[in-house]
Amino acid sequence: MRYRITPIGVMTNIIIYAILVTAAVSCVLPMINILATSFSEPGPAMAGQIGLWPKGFSLSAYNFIATNGAFWRAAGVTVKRLVLGVIVNTVLTVMCAYPLSKTARRFPQRKYYIAFFLWAMLFSGGLIPTYLTVYRTGIMNTIWALILPGAVPLGNVILMMNFFRNLPDEIEEAAIIDGAGHWTVMLRIYVPLSTASLATVTLFAILGHWNAWFDGLIYNNSMDSYPLQTYMQTILSLDLSTISTMSDAVKYAQLSDRTVKTAQVFVGCFPVLVFYPFLQRYFTKGLVVGSVKG
Repeated sequence: MRYRITPIGVMTNIIIYAILVTAAVSCVLPMINILATSFSEPGPAMAGQIGLWPKGFSLSAYNFIATNGAFWRAAGVTVKRLVLGVIVNTVLTVMCAYPLSKTARRFPQRKYYIAFFLWAMLFSGGLIPTYLTVYRTGIMNTIWALILPGAVPLGNVILMMNFFRNLPDEIEEAAIIDGAGHWTVMLRIYVPLSTASLATVTLFAILGHWNAWFDGLIYNNSMDSYPLQTYMQTILSLDLSTISTMSDAVKYAQLSDRTVKTAQVFVGCFPVLVFYPFLQRYFTKGLVVGSVKG
């Protein structure tokens, strides 16, 4: 069937593309300004004179970040958190979503678990009870304090559950007839067929762990165990009046709060900006297919 493009259709497409381009530019321009400010001299940066191009090109802000050992320790904590956290989140998401995707006839207790998870999504214990729980379990100041409180992302469980429910029941029935158990069906059939949804929940887990900073602040008493985002949040409170040596004075004279802050923002965003496009093609499909039951 051929579709004839009418003048109204052409005008509609122009308006839609104009809106999309405007939205894209509004997202890109602030990032360009942040990057330009981070590479600028302290004077123009503090005066707010930076547009889309740096003034007085300088790498002092990045040198300050890169030569600080605490920065690399925090980056190591974040990498460790990403690896362990994403594995824990993904494994528990799949293990929760698989049984919940079964019908009430095959899993009669399903409704109770669904009700429990929905209640947990709507209501939380609050900051103080959560802190006390983490404290009483003895995982304060460890990497597990950053992972276990959010080990089961319920939104991802529901997304994955709906994706599993969209898979044909005949595939599982054929595998069971051939002697496969639930573990075999889940690991060798459901998981390989769920690449799009797995990529989506993995991306959510990566972004969640990478951007999290508040839990590192309340569950860690030592700055040496801070993740990267928490470290970058606290370093902004640096008191330049505590300089004790002439070499420190020279180093800090080349910095400004604005250049250091923008450099930290860009460093914090850069890995996600690099990694995100590789999962983008799975993102839309996994989000749409996993959000509704066909």
